[in-house]
Formats: sequence, C-alpha cells, structure tokens
Amino acid sequence: MLKVGLTGGIASGKSTVAKEFARLGVPIVDADLLARECTAPGSPGLKQLVTALGEQILDSQGQLDRKGLRRRLIVDSALRKRVESILHPLVIQGLKARLDAFKGPYAIAVIPLLAENPQVRELVDRVLVLDCPESTQLARLMSRDGETAESAKAMLAMQAQRSRRLAAGDDILSNSSGITQLYDAVHELHVFYLDIAKHPTLPHPGIRLPLMGK
Repeated sequence: MLKVGLTGGIASGKSTVAKEFARLGVPIVDADLLARECTAPGSPGLKQLVTALGEQILDSQGQLDRKGLRRRLIVDSALRKRVESILHPLVIQGLKARLDAFKGPYAIAVIPLLAENPQVRELVDRVLVLDCPESTQLARLMSRDGETAESAKAMLAMQAQRSRRLAAGDDILSNSSGITQLYDAVHELHVFYLDIAKHPTLPHPGIRLPLMGK
C-alpha cells in the first residue's frame, strides 16, 4: 500500500484536505489526533508528562491543559524538546500501527512536523506538502483561534520554515485560492496516487497543484 505523508504549517488547511481525501474513501491517520489519544486522562503519555513536568500542566478536571502548555512551549525551547522526547515516540508508534493496519491502494498520514522529524519521514513513501503564504496562516490563527499577532508569529516560528517544508515534498498542493480549486486539486491527486499504487515500479515525478491556468 502506498503511504503518503500530508504535511504543512499550522493553519494551512491540513484538516480540510484530509477530510476531502477521506470523503473519497482514503484511509486517514492524523498525528495530532494520536497525540491527543496519547495524552488522554489515564494514558501512559499523560502520566509521563506529569512525572516530568508536574501536575501544574493539568486543568481542574485532571486533563492536560493544552493551551496552557502550548503557551509555555512557545517561549521555552528546552521544555518543548523535553515534551517532544516523550510524545514523539508514542505518536510514531501509533502512526506505524495504523498505517500497517490499513487496507486499500493508498493511505494518508497527516503529520504536521514531518519535515522536522527524519524518523517520521521513514514511515511514508511520498510527501505531499500543503503550502500557503505565511500571511494567510497568521490571519487564520488570529481569526480562527483568537491568537494575537505576536503569539501567532511565535507559533509559526516553532515549525520548520516554509522553504524547508517545500524542499521535503514530493508533491505540492497550494492552498492560496478558493475551496473549489483546493477540492479539485485533491481529486487530481487522488487519481495520481491511485495510479502510483497501481504502477509502483514506474517513475512518478512530483506535481504541483492547482496547475497554472486552472
């Protein structure tokens, strides 16, 4: 089975693209959702985080205070690396297990930090980068999540630079036009990946969608 890693910066539209692939019948696994499972109440991941960081990372209901922890991670790179050292192995294990269990011509793994993590890159055969201007990401973070301009910029700075993500991609999907163009491009990619899955030994140069002029 062909395994495609879908990556992109925060607020680039990964969930929207993944939902459209899922609507076409493609199996999807999302690293962010796995991370939430790994830090659910009673989970080994949450227990490890509490042991490492203390109970102040929990809210009044004993659940992980995600927003509070995220604010700390933005300003403390050492803490961020410590959290990643706990959660990344659990998420990678979950990604591998889900991908190995899927059936079908190909599957999509939504992995925001794919460009930053060589271990994750080894899980997939091909990388699809969802690209959009940083100005668009900032606007979405402020309107969607209520972030300030300062906090939104700090969140972008935590991730790989746009140029690094693009360099890591086999295929590029631009999300700088309307939703109709985005869905049309997903459908083109669906046909493209089905063809790769059907003819895995043939060369398949990367493509960039939407194509100019469409």
